[in-house]
Amino acid sequence: MNILCWNTDDAIWQHWAKVMPLQSNVIRVQSSEEVFEALNRKASEFEYCFVFLGDENFSRMVEDVVAIKIQFSDLKLIAFPNRSSQDAALRMLSNGVNGQCNPYIAQDQLALVLSVVDSGEIWGGKVFIQQLIKQTAQREHVLTNDTVLDELSDRERDVALFIAKGLTNKQIAGEMDIVERTVKAHLTAIFKKLNVKDRLALALLVQG
Repeated sequence: MNILCWNTDDAIWQHWAKVMPLQSNVIRVQSSEEVFEALNRKASEFEYCFVFLGDENFSRMVEDVVAIKIQFSDLKLIAFPNRSSQDAALRMLSNGVNGQCNPYIAQDQLALVLSVVDSGEIWGGKVFIQQLIKQTAQREHVLTNDTVLDELSDRERDVALFIAKGLTNKQIAGEMDIVERTVKAHLTAIFKKLNVKDRLALALLVQG
């Protein structure tokens, strides 16, 4: 596995060297220009790109991460921010970034992250993703995208609206008087019909 790492912090780089997957080939770069140069040369060589976001130029780096993901959509990109920012997380994850982690992540945790991302899911932790959805719901007052919902059945529409409000599967099951397994089945159908991969993308789509 080839991993392109944009990391300007030597201490964190030394930590990453200890926790990287076995048999991975890690290439370090120290600027967005070097990232684009490497990917423009042969993006298919890299399965992952890890980016450490330090305190200096944090906001600009968030935008750089988004730009990388937009241009190289097939690349699995994981951000490692040095500060906690829900706005930054929402900006990155809603634009396709595959996850965000603590820069000093443990080896077993990183292995779990990669397995989750490989399965097509966003890594951020379920609680964190729910918080992001609730935050956007409060900010946007859930302005429903009716055109999108027209493609869904009545029950699927209800599930999608509850997702957009930040409810968990268990809470949705309680509201609709159904079992969680049925909620999951509805979500699978919704994801397929609307061509979205996860509940955060669904919530943002429904919120318009």
